[in-house]
Order: sequence, then C-alpha cells, then structure tokens
Amino acid sequence: MERSVIRLSHCQKDIFCFSVPEQCPSCGEELRGSRLQEAPVSLPSPFSNGHKSSCCLLVAPAHDNLHRDFDGTSDLHTGISNTTGVVYNYTQDGVRRDLSGWERCISIPLVRPDMFHLLAQWDQYLERFSDGPMWDPVWYRFQEDEHNCFSFCLQFLNNVLTAEGQEVLSREDFTRCFVLPRIRRGSKYSTLYQHIQEHQFYMVGRQEDTGSTS
Repeated sequence: MERSVIRLSHCQKDIFCFSVPEQCPSCGEELRGSRLQEAPVSLPSPFSNGHKSSCCLLVAPAHDNLHRDFDGTSDLHTGISNTTGVVYNYTQDGVRRDLSGWERCISIPLVRPDMFHLLAQWDQYLERFSDGPMWDPVWYRFQEDEHNCFSFCLQFLNNVLTAEGQEVLSREDFTRCFVLPRIRRGSKYSTLYQHIQEHQFYMVGRQEDTGSTS
C-alpha cells in the first residue's frame, strides 16, 4: 500500500518524508516533541483507483511500462470508466472492458455530479460507441500515432458533447488543458516519492514571500 507523503518546515527548509524524522536532516536539531514552524501536512496523492472513479478519463502506465509508474518518459495508456467502474480501453485487440488493472491511475472527471440526464445515459453511450466498427480490429488497425487509445477516448467524449449539443474539443486543446497538467503533477509526485523511498527525505529551501505592501 502506498504511503502518504508529508511536508514539514524547519530551519527555513521544506522537508518531504513519510514520517517526522527524529532529527532535522538540515541542522540536526531534534524534531520529535519540539515545535515546528508549521504542523506537518499530508500531500494529496494525484492517483486514485480508476474502478472507483465513475465517468472519468483514466491515464495509467502502459502494460509494457516495466515499472508501471509515471516517470515522464514511459508510455501511458488511457481509458474511460463507466458508472460502475468498468474501464473501456482501446488496444490492438479492440476495446477491452477491464474490471481490474486500473487501481493506480490519474482520473479526470468528465461528468458533473448534477448532470443526471447524462449520467443516466453514460453507460449506454459508452457501450454503443465501443461496439462501433472504428474500434473493431477486423475493420481498422490500431496505430500508435493516429488510431490509438487516446483517439478512442477523445472521440467518445466528442460524441457525447455533440449529443448534448456542446462544442467538441480538439486533441490539442483537450491535451493541453485537461491531460498534461495532471500528468505533470503525477510525474513530479512519483519522482518525489521514489526519492524519499531511496533517501528517507527530500529537502528544499523555503520560498519566502517577496511581495511588498504599500
């Protein structure tokens, strides 16, 4: 089970770790039982269980990513969850409907909780779209660059937007506004987590507020 990353402040340093160390790794002062500049805070993980995230775009490490992690360089795989957490994802063999395997991924909500009409039809939309010839390997071949898992997700989303009378999204806009910011956050968190695993802590100088008042 993944441990929580906490941040604490001492001697003008931000220290990231899994638990409060006995001594400050910067100045050596005893920390446990002493007053810190601020109470330790737990960093929210950017990852969630995709099978418990309904109506979301999910991003996870690809199956050929040996470490199954977000390191900023390895291949990623995308899918769409239905209202019960089944993940529809396009592969070389067609559309898979996964009941497991997406327990640690980035989840991007696609439907607001108050959109009852869309929620009621989401599963039907997704199933009908997945059965289309575009995703049948007999008719169309999976292509890494143009006809891939992300193409499946974006075209499904745009089909839903069209059905709901809304403007469709370009691949560039959707990637820039919704996907890349979350992937970058996941990659940074993974790098931080791995560093703490190897070195017990990560330390950086605090950025003081340089704003002036008049």
